[in-house]
Parts: sequence; structure tokens; C-alpha cells
Amino acid sequence: MEFSLLGPIAVTTGSTELSLGPAKRRSVLALLLLQPNTTVPLEQLIDSLWEDEPPEHARTVVQGHVSRLRATLAEGGAEAYGIELTTHGSAYLLRLPEELIDAHRFGELVTLARPEAAPADAVPLLREALGLWRGPALTGTVTSPPFAAAAHALEERRLTAVEALGRAHGALGEHEQAAAILYSAAVNHPLREGLIAGLMRALFRTGRQSDALEWFHRTRRLLNEELGVDPGERLRGAYEEILRAEAAGGARAKPTGEARAAGAASGGSAGATASGGSRTGGGPRPVEGAAQVPVPGGTGAENTRGGEAAPGAGGTRTGAADGARPGSGSGRAGAAPRLLPRPPARFLGREDQLTALTAVLTDRATGESPLAVVAGPAGVGKTACAVQWAHQHAGAFPDGQLFADLRGFGEGDEAPPAEILRDFLLALGTPPERVPGSAQAASALFRSLVAERRLLVVLDNARSSAQVRPLLPGGRHCATVVTSRSRLDGLVATDCARPVGLQTLGHEEGAALLGAMLGPERVAEDPAAARELVDLCDGLPLALRAAAAQLTARPRWRLARLAAALRDERRRLALLSAEDTGIAAALRMSVARLSADDAQLLSALATSADGHLNASLAAALAGYDPERTQDGLDRLAEMHLVDEEATDVYTISTLTQLFARDERGESGEGGKSGTGDGSKGSDGRG
Repeated sequence: MEFSLLGPIAVTTGSTELSLGPAKRRSVLALLLLQPNTTVPLEQLIDSLWEDEPPEHARTVVQGHVSRLRATLAEGGAEAYGIELTTHGSAYLLRLPEELIDAHRFGELVTLARPEAAPADAVPLLREALGLWRGPALTGTVTSPPFAAAAHALEERRLTAVEALGRAHGALGEHEQAAAILYSAAVNHPLREGLIAGLMRALFRTGRQSDALEWFHRTRRLLNEELGVDPGERLRGAYEEILRAEAAGGARAKPTGEARAAGAASGGSAGATASGGSRTGGGPRPVEGAAQVPVPGGTGAENTRGGEAAPGAGGTRTGAADGARPGSGSGRAGAAPRLLPRPPARFLGREDQLTALTAVLTDRATGESPLAVVAGPAGVGKTACAVQWAHQHAGAFPDGQLFADLRGFGEGDEAPPAEILRDFLLALGTPPERVPGSAQAASALFRSLVAERRLLVVLDNARSSAQVRPLLPGGRHCATVVTSRSRLDGLVATDCARPVGLQTLGHEEGAALLGAMLGPERVAEDPAAARELVDLCDGLPLALRAAAAQLTARPRWRLARLAAALRDERRRLALLSAEDTGIAAALRMSVARLSADDAQLLSALATSADGHLNASLAAALAGYDPERTQDGLDRLAEMHLVDEEATDVYTISTLTQLFARDERGESGEGGKSGTGDGSKGSDGRG
């Protein structure tokens, strides 16, 4: 019988895994295994199982879990292994041979290893120790601080063993193997300075001086951005050591014949020690290194015995798409993620905006990662424009195209950065168990993975600059395009984003879109009605597509008949909807993001006779003082709910007026617009 803590909590007998039940029961077992042959008070179990105030019946719950665990262990033949779960007053004791616990065997193997004094013996010992890990420690336990602390402590021990294995390979002159092992761990822990320092030395000794120095500069930037600190002594020491060696003409360190002969001679006896030491039950486990993320060329720590591993760590590649880039998390060619939605149907026009995007996103003169913000009102086609450009220029980004809907103006909550980063990291080949839980750590890992890739990131439907910043790749070969109904002035100020504004369609473009949807003959029958439809739809592509859907469903209708129906302002918004898509639903998502004051101001502006007004008239309509009115108008303009045509000249579109009036009528005078009606509709992407 064996107990596993280094991964999912498990108990196995032979090839059979016992059923342990729910998370709290697994957590009880884990806590007893973390303190084997020691009485664990009931109160400690209760405090660990419930992060908040435990329920009144907590003691009964724990007692029930202990009882079920005792029965499960008995059914698995625990007595034959000297295992007993007993009660001692208000405490419990799990008595067992400690070598049955994988964490205990791991600790013994690591203790036996002496990477500097006996590296040839240390390598197999450490590889077997690291091979005991099957994922993040204590997987399946409750998410309370005591278990998080215990898992963190075990992970620290694992990383220490990885560093020791790298040093052992280095002492044997096996710098390629050392680099392969340390590389994967460094990618997943980009702020661990000792790990990065070891990787830098290993890369330098394989002749990759530029890669080694790039790791230093990358880590220095991350430390400054994430923690606001400079590199510590170990990282600085490795950097200075490499610089001194370069200045002195230091060459790649070659393993001596004596070192290789010693490794070959001692490898057999060390392996015997490792597999025949304190382990019990079954044959030796597969010996694997700590590397969990494949490295470029398909090599990881699990296949570094022959020294084939050749991890890249920052050198700029000039090839197009012949394989994965350094830090890609994928070792096979052609594995670049392609997450773009399909190209928008019947897309036409927008040549000026597409040209502007090309100018921004392919500009390498600054040496920075280019960033564009496509902004405009709801329904103007921001997503379609960004996705169209992304498909047209996908070949310029051979290492992949990432796409995410940030749900900034959709129903429900906006997408948290941690959720998006997890999707990106998985798409880049990071194993699920290696994806950090915090947005800060995941963001750092993401930037590290893509630092030298030619990657395009499309962040659609963003609500704020703060939501976007953790998702920016930062690598000089990467480009990012963000779409939003907000101007995202914060990104312009702090990240040098270049705005690309999207305006409504004119008569010719709008009629062309109707022709693309309905067929040019149908539009040519009545060009005057087509122009009127463009006006009634405010030139918004989303509204025009909804109108085209109405006409497609009614093939006998002429365009003039729909135009006549749309002249009725009471019916217009309803007619400009098509199942889950509609201009009213899109506007609702914009208004729902406003403060109560700004929503009330928008509602007041909707009473304007012709949609043209200045700050004084807006203040009179809303009953606000001038300063409050001006601030509100600025925010509405930033959200593209009003348009500032010139200094103190504002316009509000007819469709926005109709929507705000409807909401004003439903919610009452002075009530907040755009909330509480519970209607379903578009996700609000424009």
C-alpha cells in the first residue's frame, strides 16, 4: 500500500487505487499523512477543513470522514502493511511505515544526493525523487490556508531538488542536460532567481552566451514590474560571472574524459542505491526529471539521458514557422495556437482602418511590442475589423494567434485576467498543473513564454485598461490589438497604445453592406430606400445586418416596406433585432456599465429634440451643475454613447436616444437606465 501527496491525494494497493470520497475526506487523510505517527487534534482538522467559520456540526463531519477512511483502509488490507488509524481522545493518529508515503521517500532520496561531492551518484537519486511527482502537491484537498502553505512548502522542496539536479549535471560537464532540466522549471517559475542563475550558467557553458544574458535581462524586467525590486545577489553573481568570462574570452566548458568516465562507472551503483533504498512495494518507479513543460525540439528532462536536449532561451530566430520558438511550451513544429474566430462573413470596406492597423501593428522601429486599440460605439463592427485584419496578416505571426473575449460589455461579469491567462497558457502548451493560480504569476509566465515569439494577441470587448494590462505579451516580436467601446485612454498613456477609431458607415458603404447581405439586385431596385435604411440604422453595421435579416426572412418585401416600418420609432429597436443579436441588447450592455449619475445624464440627453446639444443645455436637461455635467459628458464620450463633434458640441445618435427613452420609461424618471429588465440578447460585442 502506498500513499501519494505529490500530486492528487491517492492510496494504492498494487495496481488498484482506493476510492477516497469527497475533498474534505481526502483533506483529512492528507493532514494525517503530513504528520504521520503523530496525534493530530480534532480542532486542527476542523481549522484546516473550513477556511471560514466552521459549521456547528463540524466535529460530527470530521468524525464521519475518519470513520469512512478507517473502513476504506481496512478494505484495502491496511493491517497487512502495519497501518492503523486510531482515536486518542479528541485526536487521531495514523500509524504506518513512513516509507509508504511518497513525500517521505522523496525527502530521503534528496537527502542522500550530494550534487557537488558525488554528482554521478546524485543524478539518479534526484531523478528518481523527482519522478515521484505526479502534479501539484496535495491536489484534491480543500483550498484553505493550511493546505496552501503545506503545498507551497512541498513545491519549494521540489524546486530545490531541480536546482540540485542541474548542479549535478553541471558538475559532470553535462551542461546540455542541466539546461534542459532548469529551462522548463524556469519557464514555470520566472521569478525564482536561484533557478534562473543556474540556467544562465548552464546555457553559457553550452555556448549560448546571448541566451544566458537574455534570461538575466528578462528576469530583471519581471522583478521590477511584478515586485518593484532589483535582481538579488545570486542572479547578479551569475550575470557578472558570464560577463567576466566573455571579457576573458571564456569558451564553452567541455566535460573532461575523467568526468564522463566517472559518471559511467558510478551510474550503475548509484541507480541500485536509488531503487533499492527506502522504497517498498513494486519495482523501481520510472525515473524522470522535474521538467514538466516540453522544450523546443521536443526534448524535456525526461529524455535528457543522451544529452539531446537543446532548450532555447531567448535568441531571436529569423525563420518563419519551422518549429516552436524558445519558451513556446511546445516542442513540435506546427503546434502554434490558432485561436482566432472564423473570418467575419460579408466583410467589406474599412480600408482606412485596416491600413492604420497594419501601420501600427507591424511597426518595429521602436523596438517595442506594438499595441492598437480599435474603439467605437456598440454595433459599429470593432470585432469584425480586428478579426479581419488578424486573418489577413496571420502569416506575419507564425508562432500563433491568440484570441479572447474579455466580456467587458457582455451579460454577466467581465472575464478575470486569470481566466484568460489560463486559456492562453494552456494553448501555448503549459500543462494544466503548471498554470499558476494567481493572475500576477500567470501574467509573468505568459510574458516569459512568448518573449521571443512572433505572436498576435487579439483581446476583444475590453472594459478597462486595467483588465487588459496583465494580458499584454510585451515581447518585441508580439503584437496586440484590443477592441473596446471605451477609448481606453489609460493604455494610450501607460503602454503607448495607438488608437484606431471606427466610425459609422456612410450611404455608399451601408448600401454595399445591404447588397452583400441581400444581393445587389434587390438593393438596386430601390436605391433611395437603401439610403433611407442606412439613415434609420444610424450607419451601424450591426443594425444594418439585423435589417437585412428581416428582409431575408421576408423575400417578397421591398426595401421601402421595411423603411416605412422603421420610421415608427416605437418599433424601430424591436425590428433591428435578430434572435440573439440586436442593437438594443448591445446598447443595454453599454448603459449597464455606467454609474447611476451617468446613466441619468444619458437619459436626460435623450429628451433633446434633435440630438445636438452643448454642456449648458445638457446641464439644464439633467438638472446637474456645470462641472458635474462636463465630467459626465466626457465619460459618455469616452464610452462612445455621445460624440463630441467639436469643442462643446455633442451629438447623441437616434438609436441611442430611442433606447435611452425606452429605458427611462421603463425605469421611471431619474432611475438608472439599462438595468433590471432581464432581457436576453447580444453579448454586446460591437
